Amino acid sequence: MEITKRCMASVYLLKDDHILLLYRQGSRVVNNVWIGSAGGHMEPQEIDAPEVCVLREMREELGLSADDISPPELRYITLRMTNGEIRENHYYFAQLRTDGELASNEGQLRWFHLNELADLPMAYTARYMIDHWLETGRHTNCIYGGVADGKTVVFTELYEY
Repeated sequence: MEITKRCMASVYLLKDDHILLLYRQGSRVVNNVWIGSAGGHMEPQEIDAPEVCVLREMREELGLSADDISPPELRYITLRMTNGEIRENHYYFAQLRTDGELASNEGQLRWFHLNELADLPMAYTARYMIDHWLETGRHTNCIYGGVADGKTVVFTELYEY
């Protein structure tokens, strides 16, 4: 069996105690679930710079520029094997600095209070990442790596050494 790899990046936009999520519709990979505010597949030139992918996707999907948010912070990288494909996700978080109505060409956007996230249907690794972020990650400045094992996603802090 040939193993392929799909690299993706997404950003979760925050404002006070709310987070902007997208109900993704019409996608081949992730469909009819809540995901980050904007995101998608990395272009070949973005593989070594996932933040560039996040900013591009945010501009294409939401019409926002880097000036509209705080600098995006990489907080999670997850790996999952499914259908002979390794899915590598880079999850960023940023504060939205602008007001006004936002719309997406990828699905329905909605602001959720942080205490509303527990029961939302989400993509597999995104669900575990958000749960970890709510419990631990939002209280730190750490970057976490997560590996899906078929039952859960196991997270560990990535240390520089």
